[in-house]
Amino acid sequence: MPDPIRVSLSTSSVYPGSTASGFESAARLGYDGVEVMVGIDDVSADITAIKALSAFHEIPVVSIHAPCLLVTQRVWGSDPWGKLHRSAEMAHEVGASVIVVHPPFRWQRDYARGFVEGIADLEAEHGVTYAVENMYPWRTGKREFQAYAPGWDPLLHDYAHVTVDLSHSSTAGEDPVEMAKALGGRLAHIHMTDGSGSAKDEHLVPGRGTQPCQEFLELVAASGYDGEVVVEINTRKAKDQSDREADLLEALAFTRLHATV
Repeated sequence: MPDPIRVSLSTSSVYPGSTASGFESAARLGYDGVEVMVGIDDVSADITAIKALSAFHEIPVVSIHAPCLLVTQRVWGSDPWGKLHRSAEMAHEVGASVIVVHPPFRWQRDYARGFVEGIADLEAEHGVTYAVENMYPWRTGKREFQAYAPGWDPLLHDYAHVTVDLSHSSTAGEDPVEMAKALGGRLAHIHMTDGSGSAKDEHLVPGRGTQPCQEFLELVAASGYDGEVVVEINTRKAKDQSDREADLLEALAFTRLHATV
């Protein structure tokens, strides 16, 4: 019988709480590990601090989310390739096996031009998985803007490893079940969440939106998937810590239930 799929928590799921509170919540609520979202919280970018949090809470760091967001453009400097090298340094130091990375923004022309080949070179150099995440077109009303290059859909590019995020598939109007089937062994990492098909990237608790979350998890579990499943939800509207933790527990329970063969 295969080992059960590990369900971990992204530290972004407790925002605006701190990285430290993400570790504390993950350990206390029974998650199997933590994904560190490297961001504007100084602790998230401090390798020594992350190692200390992992040791103190006795919970592993399973993945690193590189600082690719608009709000993290200056974290670890302004060179995007430098950020990815630094992410590998953190991954090796803390024992993580996966680095989640977004495709470049279109205005990052030099970075985007050599991105697909550059990711392959990084994997060969550092011996760690760089899992490129599915994104989505940006929409305002009836207008659509292609913000990513070489594109938001990783199925169309020759990445060895891909992250599938079910909130992003919702925003893009894509079917994550079909994405998983098409990716096959290239599916290396999962952000478990949900969406309602809104133009906004919602990151709902799994089961509260319209994505086929249960079917997706059952397919992944039956396929023998051995990567990480990371809960990445938005709890910013929680009234208090109790409400936030109820969302985190619901997401964990849903994911464990349906990721079991």
